[in-house]
Amino acid sequence: MADNPRIEDLRRRIQKDPASIAFAQLAEEYRRSGQHTEAVEVCRAGLALHPGYLSARVTLGRALIELGQDEDARRELEVVVKGAPENLAAIRGLAGIHHRRGALVEALAQYRAALNLARNDPDLEETVSDLTRQLTPQKGPEPADGLSFEQMEEELSVSYLPPRPGDPPNPAVETVPEMPPANPPIVAPFPRFNLQPSVPPEPVHPPPAPLPAAQDMAAAADREEARAIQTLAALEQWLAAIHVARADRHP
Repeated sequence: MADNPRIEDLRRRIQKDPASIAFAQLAEEYRRSGQHTEAVEVCRAGLALHPGYLSARVTLGRALIELGQDEDARRELEVVVKGAPENLAAIRGLAGIHHRRGALVEALAQYRAALNLARNDPDLEETVSDLTRQLTPQKGPEPADGLSFEQMEEELSVSYLPPRPGDPPNPAVETVPEMPPANPPIVAPFPRFNLQPSVPPEPVHPPPAPLPAAQDMAAAADREEARAIQTLAALEQWLAAIHVARADRHP
């Protein structure tokens, strides 16, 4: 590639004064013209004399990227960012290196830093949006234990139907031991009779069920008749007990 006049002029200046900082301009002209190997050589020679010249180190990093030497470029650009945190060219260079390596989290952090410095940059905005979507967890299918309402109804209808005779045990249904009834029936003890004469016990009658108004009088008569029969039965039982007691005392 033929040298352009700008490159020739800068080269003559450096030949006259090897310590001139014009090396940085020459290296950048080489890089822009696609002569990346020459740009790297000029940068390294000049940085050996001027290691703190950060703009020349940015040119070196960008030329190394073009040559596919990302690891060397990363080291150079990190030096720049450490010394000049707002150097947009170095930040974008680092972002591209991380992006190509697949380190998307680091790349997104660098792209966002660059977008803060170059607001409304459409390329940066698009890249930040794309990486943000890639790194945002996508809602996948329902997990095995995240059933819909219809699925829960189906599971309940299958798993918790009462077993039929002869059905094998269902492992999905937890076997619950049979519990005794909350209120066990009260078994009346065998009647014990007081052998001493006493007042006949008042028979216990269940409360009458409510009846329609038209049947009240008939029901009352029936209740009185039933009460009389129960009273006579209780008296007969009481008299029988007295006779038994007397027979025991006077054999």
